[in-house]
Amino acid sequence: MAEGSAAVPSTELLEWPKKDKRRFLHAVYRVGDLDRTIKFYTECFGMKLLRKRDIPEEKYSNAFLGFGPEESHFVVELTYNYGVTSYDIGTGFGHFAIATPDVYKMVEDIRAKGGNITREPGPVKGGSSVIAFVKDPDGYIFELIQRASTPELLCQVMLRVGDLDRSVKFYEKALGMKLVKKVDRPEYKYSIAMMGYAEEHETTVLELTYNYGVTEYTKGNAYAQVAISTDDVYKSGEVVEHVIQELGGKVTRKPGPIPGINTKITSFLDPDGWKTVLVDNEDFLKELK
Repeated sequence: MAEGSAAVPSTELLEWPKKDKRRFLHAVYRVGDLDRTIKFYTECFGMKLLRKRDIPEEKYSNAFLGFGPEESHFVVELTYNYGVTSYDIGTGFGHFAIATPDVYKMVEDIRAKGGNITREPGPVKGGSSVIAFVKDPDGYIFELIQRASTPELLCQVMLRVGDLDRSVKFYEKALGMKLVKKVDRPEYKYSIAMMGYAEEHETTVLELTYNYGVTEYTKGNAYAQVAISTDDVYKSGEVVEHVIQELGGKVTRKPGPIPGINTKITSFLDPDGWKTVLVDNEDFLKELK
């Protein structure tokens, strides 16, 4: 047998991410005052506080907020580390996005409650989509996108990458995502790729942005990761390892149960250093109960 031939993965294994039952579960990031952020998200964005937990022995608290139950919706998981009041967001993290039927009205409501509007509502440059941008109390940017209706109001996570084609390949192969839209804007010197498990208007997408000539960004210590569901963390982890060998990245946690909770996960970094956690579907639902 030729040396290394045993390491060649089967076609069936490499096809697994496309057949797996996957969806975006939550985005995890750190905030300096949990109650302040909960108040802002519930009053200004209309999110609901879904659950909250305090882990004093580990010196942190969590809150999960979203527009629907975690069993079926993408949500945010806020982390407060005792005594840490601010974080560096870095230059790589872009924004989250919320879909709304009326951006103008939502901006008016947010402004009335003291929110920081960083871009007034109006059509995008060279297009017809109506958007606005809002900054939360920790400095995270939220894009507001006008959509008549959508099942997933928390609809985007935007991250900047240094090589768009490499990133698209990575998310297709390692995570089974589809390239749902790609836009090149040479006049503004950037390109974007929308990656997800359904069409852009039906689900949450990862918006990968490439700014011409910029290959590296700072990660800061504020934004942490996205979590995605899987029916088999072990099989999924095996695929990720093969893709990392080809395209770059790093496994940060081998597949297995989290001590104390027993939810099976695996985690890894993409070629740009953005982290994803794959979570066992059944274990996740048990955890919610």
